[in-house]
Amino acid sequence: MKHILIGAVSALSLMASAAFAQDYPAKEIQGIIQWGAGGSTDTVIRAVTPHAEDVLGASVVLQNITGGVGAIALNKVEKTKADGYTMLIGAENPLLYKVLGLGKKDYSDFTPISILARGTPILVANNDAPFSDYAGMIAYIKENPGKLRIGSTGPGGLPSVVSAMLEAAEGELDFISVPYDGDGPALTALQGGAIDVMPAVLGASIESIKAGNMKPLAVIDTQASPFLPDVPPVTQFNDAYAQYLPWGSFFGIFVKNGTPEEAITKLQTAYHEAAEQQGFKDLMDKRGYTLMNISGDEAQEFLTKWQQNTAWLLQDAGIAKNSPEEFGISRPSK
Repeated sequence: MKHILIGAVSALSLMASAAFAQDYPAKEIQGIIQWGAGGSTDTVIRAVTPHAEDVLGASVVLQNITGGVGAIALNKVEKTKADGYTMLIGAENPLLYKVLGLGKKDYSDFTPISILARGTPILVANNDAPFSDYAGMIAYIKENPGKLRIGSTGPGGLPSVVSAMLEAAEGELDFISVPYDGDGPALTALQGGAIDVMPAVLGASIESIKAGNMKPLAVIDTQASPFLPDVPPVTQFNDAYAQYLPWGSFFGIFVKNGTPEEAITKLQTAYHEAAEQQGFKDLMDKRGYTLMNISGDEAQEFLTKWQQNTAWLLQDAGIAKNSPEEFGISRPSK
């Protein structure tokens, strides 16, 4: 009798799984964006989602929830039911929460649906800033300690990592860090004169640069970008940066661990097809983003390598609050 009951339970479980696979998605899906409207992550996900909705046959309602360097959004999604109806739309920050002492959760608590694209960092300045390139900015900081205002999106964000590289390459610098809820609000503040310099994703700033609303100082890379070929790479000014590059932000979609495989597969398929649409590819190219469109093991390998490289950069720069070793984050091999 016991064997019969176990068999019956297994059969019911398989039937339930099959029914879920057939019915999913049976209602709208929530997409929680870690950053404010108009920023890099927001721009990328709102461009790709409409076609994913067509593939899924369901609506994806996107909502911006800011604060805590993205941790408020992450914790909200982590507390929801793992049923495939709530997605986390995020950037790189959560991979550094543990080493920066910002939280105990990170992307290891989630399954990647897609790493859509990555961005190259660039330093941009307000048009009225009294310098026009990276060398001029460094000279200004040294001559005017505590005066230059550099925008930030909080610990672990692209600006904080670029700032860590800056001080690792140049030595200790005295400037003011001004926090914002995402690079969209920060770049708006830059154009309005509230800050002087912003380390940003090239894709988020390229249109404003081309329109003459801000001036580029250097691309944070070892070579010039084909999107702005006249802007020099930062290694042209200081080759100490080379050991940290190439490096950049990324934009991804995640669901809570334990989400049914059927939902994961359908979401991965929908967003993979959406990211292959020519309109999305054209937008990524126009904005200076590098299309990735990876999922599964390939996405997990990318996340692991990114976390290793960046966590140890922050550790070596003296910025990490906790050693990466405490969390099993291996030092990357040279």
